[in-house]
Amino acid sequence: MQQRGSLWNWRGWGPLRALAIAALTLIPLFVVLASFFDPQPEIWSHLAEYVLPGVLLNTVILIFGVGAGVLFLGVPLAWLTAVCDFPGRRFFSWGLMLPLAIPAYVLAFVQVGLLDFTGPVQTTLRLWFGSVPWFPPIRSTGGVVLVLTLAFYPYVYLLARNAFMTQGLRAVEAAQALGYTRFQAFWKVALPMARPWIAGGMTLALMETLADFGSVSIFSFDTFTTAIYKAWFSLFNLSAASQLASLLVLFVLVLAVVDQRLQDNRRYANKSFSPVRIRLTGGSRWAAVVFCGLVFAMAFAVPLLQLLVWVRDVWVTDFDARYPVFLLHSVWLAGLAALVVTVLGLLLSAIRQHHKDQTTQWIVRLATLGYAIPGTVLAVGVFIPVAWLDNRLIVLASALGWEVSEILKGSLLVMLLALSARFLAVAYQPIDAAMQRITRNQGNVARSLGLSPRQVLLRLQLPMVRGGLMTAVLIVFVDVMKEMPITLMTRPFGWDTLAVRVFEMTSEGMWDRAALPSLAIVLAGLLPVILLVRKSETGFH
Repeated sequence: MQQRGSLWNWRGWGPLRALAIAALTLIPLFVVLASFFDPQPEIWSHLAEYVLPGVLLNTVILIFGVGAGVLFLGVPLAWLTAVCDFPGRRFFSWGLMLPLAIPAYVLAFVQVGLLDFTGPVQTTLRLWFGSVPWFPPIRSTGGVVLVLTLAFYPYVYLLARNAFMTQGLRAVEAAQALGYTRFQAFWKVALPMARPWIAGGMTLALMETLADFGSVSIFSFDTFTTAIYKAWFSLFNLSAASQLASLLVLFVLVLAVVDQRLQDNRRYANKSFSPVRIRLTGGSRWAAVVFCGLVFAMAFAVPLLQLLVWVRDVWVTDFDARYPVFLLHSVWLAGLAALVVTVLGLLLSAIRQHHKDQTTQWIVRLATLGYAIPGTVLAVGVFIPVAWLDNRLIVLASALGWEVSEILKGSLLVMLLALSARFLAVAYQPIDAAMQRITRNQGNVARSLGLSPRQVLLRLQLPMVRGGLMTAVLIVFVDVMKEMPITLMTRPFGWDTLAVRVFEMTSEGMWDRAALPSLAIVLAGLLPVILLVRKSETGFH
């Protein structure tokens, strides 16, 4: 029998418990949005004259440029590896996902180091051909778009590939039976059927583009994220930073709504198509090899090789006692955040499974909105209420005779709160996917044996979602290792991590000295990508 008085069993507490977890995301979001509805004329006047025109123009350029770029790369690559047969297809099918292991800011400084005027590529070309004025400058708007496209095309590639693999050749064969050519069948049948997946992948890529801080700062390409950082740390104007953050949130919320609607139109299924593929012949097969190989080389192989070369050159002079500290801080922060966020994700999923009312379901959706919000925005949204609370605590401490300058602002708490809000969705998704495999009958049988919902969670659900928990811990761990803006903006003074070290070295143009911490981050990032490759090969449920 269920305990009638248990708080866990009271249905009305479901939304409240979910809301307590969702507060991690909602409070920073409301704080930032509140600044939009509390305009300060002098700040807006300054922003409108000196900041917003350039920032808005650059943001629009990135949205259209990167959006077109990820479609141009992701969709053809997905079609080739999912449906066609050509030399190297098996390798490229998973190899083209490996760029996900390289943070965009690492790819950015490697490409600049390689392709800049003093880099090895242009230096070699000048030795061979003399002056090379025809070589396009990497430090340009086109260079930013190229780097972000190479960094984020796997989002489109992954989702589009699974859509094409689910279709197989059935759609193409049916269209050809009606008189279409193979190209017409792809363009008029297969592509429209995969449109929700493709659009969803592009939306994710654009969210990452809006959230990017490291890459655009390396290129000195002003966007909302760099403007927020400069307003806070260069101008020491937290109000201006919050006003800019509120505008960025509006962009992100629109993309989040679009992505949610696209998800409602997507259905993942086990692959059931025939293993027969379109066998490319003649020049088309080698064109496919060249296309896939060029993208793989530019997005992963060459950057990784360049990092290894730089590490070899600076290992003796650059590696010192600071690096174990950087690594220890990174691992400690990532491990603590992964533990906290995974526990919160498990509780949120358990609440959602136990309370099926519409209110709880919507609160859970809001709780997982944090991943769509840029780290700079969350840093501002968390710091403002914590600073307010800190000031109240300082006044209280002074009244008690204690002299303190700060209590919460200089601790890891601010950073941990922002990271938890940012990556709660990352932990929740694999846990909830595993939780959904537990049927309602299993839960009913457990409760009929006298187990309370809390006991059902501990004895039934927790053992059955162990794989989802491990996946959540691993992915959150690596994402926190890579996270730059939150760590940079909220860390205690002198508390540096590998990502902070990368930012400091790239800010001074020392690409080779940024290679060692970058290589450690990349190697850690390969672990979740390998998991993702395995899932893509077995299909999505």
